[in-house]
Amino acid sequence: MDTDAGAALVIGAGPGLGGAVARAFAAEGLTACLTRRPRNLPELEALAGSIRAGGGRAHAFGVDAREETEMVGLFDRIEAEIGPLEAVVFNIGANVRFGVAETSAQVYRKVWEMAAYAGFLAAREAARVMVPRGRGTLLFTGATASVRGGAGFSAFAGAKHALRALAQSAARELGPKGVHVAHVVIDGAVDGTFSRERLGDALAERLAQEAILRPEEVARNYVWLHRQGRSAWTFELDLRPWTEPW
Repeated sequence: MDTDAGAALVIGAGPGLGGAVARAFAAEGLTACLTRRPRNLPELEALAGSIRAGGGRAHAFGVDAREETEMVGLFDRIEAEIGPLEAVVFNIGANVRFGVAETSAQVYRKVWEMAAYAGFLAAREAARVMVPRGRGTLLFTGATASVRGGAGFSAFAGAKHALRALAQSAARELGPKGVHVAHVVIDGAVDGTFSRERLGDALAERLAQEAILRPEEVARNYVWLHRQGRSAWTFELDLRPWTEPW
């Protein structure tokens, strides 16, 4: 095994928030285990390499989080070869924008599979390995759409509402068994590929004003949730820039 300190699995570890969360847990001494779909494995390997170059431990896995057999195998492999999973972060976004009349059944189903069903598989497998030890942290990345639907976001909001409900049920069931479950509402744009494409030239000004969520600042809160003492656990945490209307 890599280390007795254990591992942190980030499902949906991209160049933005997911990568920042992986780095933050690696800095805490955990081995960062990074997953994205197999087609993204080269970028994922580069991210793992950058964590190792910074003195941390990291491994990349090309896994489709919607496939049950792949998720079961992933958890088994990490537990057997790397270390006990102390933290699991479900960070798949699946943000798309279509009007209700323009949303195909295929789009709605795919968004649900990515943002809700995959979250269930992650929660089930995390419970399977954490409950017998009586410890562990399971964190879900939510969004504004987790708490209210917006025009053009019926598929995304439906999936994120489902994920939040899953987190609530899991927290009530697993908390008394020693597993801390928390849901983080990301209420605002996060600096990353999606925001850079959407904001374009306005991004630099937003960053200078601290009017956009910085991934490293969000990641600090994920580690803080993991380190909370069990006498005062947080279930839901909302994070937004100081300028965000809410």
